[in-house]
Amino acid sequence: MVTRRDYRGQGCGSAVLEAAKNLAAECGCYKIMLMTGSKKESTLRFYERAGYRKTDKTAFVQWL
Repeated sequence: MVTRRDYRGQGCGSAVLEAAKNLAAECGCYKIMLMTGSKKESTLRFYERAGYRKTDKTAFVQWL
């Protein structure tokens, strides 16, 4: 998900993440996962504020 620069900080991204979480809960899911290629501290803090923890899982990618 990428929010246009001029819309950042207005709650759009948070609303999308919250809607996804609510839908997952309604469907009986027991967890949701988010992966990002970003290394930007501001992006990582955004996801952490939204409730995601980077210490729970490890992801590995192999590009072909």
